[in-house]
Amino acid sequence: MLGSELDAAGVRDPQLRDAYRCCRAINAQHGRTFFLATRLLAPDQRPAVHALYGYARRADDILDDFDPALGIAEREKELQRLRSQLLNRLTTDALDGDDPALCAVAHCARVYGIAWDLFDDFLTSMRMDLSITDYPNRVALERYMYGSAEVIGLQLLPVLGTVAPRDEVAPYAAALGKAFQLTNFIRDIDEDLERGRIYLPADELAAHGVDRDVLNWCHGNRATEPRVRCALVDQLAITRQVYSTARQGISMLEARSRPCVEAALTLYSEILDRVEELDFAVFDQRATVGNRRRLQVAAAGLVRAWRSRQRRVKA
Repeated sequence: MLGSELDAAGVRDPQLRDAYRCCRAINAQHGRTFFLATRLLAPDQRPAVHALYGYARRADDILDDFDPALGIAEREKELQRLRSQLLNRLTTDALDGDDPALCAVAHCARVYGIAWDLFDDFLTSMRMDLSITDYPNRVALERYMYGSAEVIGLQLLPVLGTVAPRDEVAPYAAALGKAFQLTNFIRDIDEDLERGRIYLPADELAAHGVDRDVLNWCHGNRATEPRVRCALVDQLAITRQVYSTARQGISMLEARSRPCVEAALTLYSEILDRVEELDFAVFDQRATVGNRRRLQVAAAGLVRAWRSRQRRVKA
């Protein structure tokens, strides 16, 4: 299957094909919803998406490796090395290491003209995770999210294609990345606490009488304290507003890319529905969209994707 995708994308070099295969395996293993949505793209688009995911995951692994022997300085050094390796590949085509994610994403960036500053901004936010554990307000959080989430949407935009000027579509692509990450912040609040991090604005939590001590109590007791529930209700409403903004940009994408983005937006936004159905018991269980619903959305998306490709061929 991947061989035909790589053929469609014009990837012929054996070493490069292996690199893309590795990124696809990473996406399939770690990005369940993202990978499912990627299957709705045209074959020639999929390898690039796998490469972008693989590189982002490489940085995540450096941050979240639970090896206690790997301190902040070592992680910082690894992130800087990752930055230098990609910069060298993009500017001088110098081979620095054999990381398959690096090889594939460098090729992807050249093919689609993805700007270096988007990768640099991403790694800047990843470095913030080494020292910043709390965000005093939404302005500070959004500064982090620009590099950690919004640039992912901007990186994908050339792959997805647009029917409007790209700079007009860019804010909606950025909003979609932000919406996905805000959803993760709500769903994964307990998991993030284990790493010592809180990705919700401190002043907005404080408005409900919530601070780190209250959240730690919830984590320790596997229960959602009433004040925390009220705070999460507000966070969920804000996130839904961001999804509403992002949805407006779907019609500006190439027709063949819309089923993929619609499916991803639908499935990810429904995680918020699951959080509500659990009555915000996010410290006790993980809110997920069931396989039956995932397959239902994917099947409908496959039909729309097939029809759009047929219309493209006829045109």
